[in-house]
Amino acid sequence: MRGYLPRLTHPTRAARAIAGAGIAFIVLAALPRAQSGPEAFIAAIEGPQVGREGDLATIPLAAALQKAGVPGLSVAVIKDFRIHWTRAYGVADVVTGAPATPDTLFQAASISKPVTAVAILKAVEQGQLSLDADVKTFLTSWRVPASEHTARQPVTLRGLLSHTSGTDDGFGFPGYEPGAPMPTIVQILNGGPPSNLGPVLIGRPPLTAFKYSGGGFTLAQLALTDSTRRPFAALLNEWVLGPLGMTSTTFEQPLPPAREAKAARAHDAKGGSSGARFHVYPELAAAGLWTTAADLARFGIEVQQSIQGRSNKVISRAMAIEMTTPVGVGPYGLGLEIHKLGEGWYLTHGGSNWGFQCVLVVHRLKGYGFAAMTNGAAGNVLLRELDDRIAAAYKWDRLDAPLRR
Repeated sequence: MRGYLPRLTHPTRAARAIAGAGIAFIVLAALPRAQSGPEAFIAAIEGPQVGREGDLATIPLAAALQKAGVPGLSVAVIKDFRIHWTRAYGVADVVTGAPATPDTLFQAASISKPVTAVAILKAVEQGQLSLDADVKTFLTSWRVPASEHTARQPVTLRGLLSHTSGTDDGFGFPGYEPGAPMPTIVQILNGGPPSNLGPVLIGRPPLTAFKYSGGGFTLAQLALTDSTRRPFAALLNEWVLGPLGMTSTTFEQPLPPAREAKAARAHDAKGGSSGARFHVYPELAAAGLWTTAADLARFGIEVQQSIQGRSNKVISRAMAIEMTTPVGVGPYGLGLEIHKLGEGWYLTHGGSNWGFQCVLVVHRLKGYGFAAMTNGAAGNVLLRELDDRIAAAYKWDRLDAPLRR
């Protein structure tokens, strides 16, 4: 998923009603005094929106979940480079009725990509990878298919991380039923069994056009693991998740039992059970992240602060600036999409897996933003409404320019 534009979802046709909509929340008590007092903002966001029209705008947020067919929502709002508050609404699982809480794990789907990009940029700074060298330089277990399109311009990590590499596989991945045979990364790239999609091919010369590509990030994942000779999930935990305090986050697929107990169920477009509790994604870099809204916010804050040189726990300020600067073709830097909205520049990424929808939005300069995660295939509708409510309550510098739909 790119921004709020749904590209590939995989809801089933089941139509079970939402079992309930309890509310659970936590406000971070450890914040400094100047950062406390989010209650007025929360009330403005949760209540009906004055002066706005629309089916969801005129009703309370909790009611909007039910109307949109979204069982659960988890939110973390950023203010002044800190998490201002977190709160969860509805249920994590319509089958068990378990409430959603700020500790509930959701699939981050394509927000896996910017987290992966940070690890790759760390490897670049360490001299293990290069953004502009031919990616085949770093591959030992797979070869980029020969193509007339790469005769003059090779496939590079810069192109893969900005979706301008020429890879032509389509938008994303449907995932696999729990217990089903899992393909290796090489099988995914080749499109061979048990992969459920075709091969990753080069469809145009690199850096000539933008086309969102989950396969491109899968190739970038292989370049990282081939060059470091480290398992991807363990490497990302050591390099990114651990240093950023993202203790509720993992790339492990399938989930280990202790984390699975905290995981939300995937739901269809009407908020009903989709059969399997959720799908498994061996395409870790493109779609495999499990996390919470608060941990996603921590990632966004680190990007914001790294740009300013205020916190560089994983990559340097220079590399963070390069990450968040458009490459010159398309709307992406290296792993994040870049929007000008009103008078503000925003760094964004959405996520769309089978039965999950989520988004991360942070201002490039001003230290505010939010992360939100849903466990419903119709979550995009609710996320758009939530985005409007948060931007209005905090008076973001968008003027009358909402985040692009």
